[in-house]
Amino acid sequence: MDSISNIFKKISGYNVMALVGESGTGKSFKSKLLAQKHGIDAIIDDGLLIQNDKILGGKSAKTEKTYMGAVRVALFDDKEQRDQIARILKKSHIKKILILGTSEKMVIKIATRLQLPPPAKIIHIEDIATREEIDKAIRSRQVEGKHVIPVPAIEIKRNYSQIFYDSIKVFFRKPALFFKSKMSGNAKTFEKSVVTPEFSKKGRVSISEAALTQMTMHCVMEFDENIRIKKFSIKTNARGYRLVITIDVPFGKQLTGEIYKLQQYIIDNIEKYTGILIEEVSIIIDKISLKDKIKKD
Repeated sequence: MDSISNIFKKISGYNVMALVGESGTGKSFKSKLLAQKHGIDAIIDDGLLIQNDKILGGKSAKTEKTYMGAVRVALFDDKEQRDQIARILKKSHIKKILILGTSEKMVIKIATRLQLPPPAKIIHIEDIATREEIDKAIRSRQVEGKHVIPVPAIEIKRNYSQIFYDSIKVFFRKPALFFKSKMSGNAKTFEKSVVTPEFSKKGRVSISEAALTQMTMHCVMEFDENIRIKKFSIKTNARGYRLVITIDVPFGKQLTGEIYKLQQYIIDNIEKYTGILIEEVSIIIDKISLKDKIKKD
């Protein structure tokens, strides 16, 4: 029996794969070789749709001035950007697509936003790169702020000359395309571009847990002074901050829709005034008070 993703693939006509790995682990560097191995027509990477050595459409996340802005572009948060890519895909003869992302959740979200089926196969960077290669890529990203876009230098200079840094050529031999093994056979060359994004030049913005807690409490009080925060925790990773908030609400409060609005209110305000990325806000309702108003301690 066909899986949901395979049924969706048959209906849509697309075959989607994904390459997943933490930021800076060398996904863009390996993507062209992976596409070659599986006969993939196009790559979606950091807001761009790439076919062969051409940028067909989209906007590079590397041109954003903030890390938060770059994440939004990579996720196709802008409707105009994702509609442009969807139109190009519909007009093209592209059938096999490789989506790059930092998590399985991210590549599925990108596929959904671009009206594509979910990835039928997800490959992790650790499956196709050695530990040494990954560590080298991480050092290049963290120390030098260098990023890779899997297209030749001439294409980047034409579209994004302000962030161009250098170009590199990658050689491999058939048929041993998979990268931990020794290569043999006829050689082939791919050119990739090294760029230095604006947000890498300026560095990341961070915030203390105390300050983030104060801002979150202020947002909740502004949204509805009758909601009381009982517990608050913060989790961080390379992509941003995750907040978990436990609250009490008064009896009779319409919860459907309001909790979602509170989540968005917190995200929008904290991102607006700090420049940091709030990846997720989880709200747990612990108690519903029978009083008209919850008194503050």
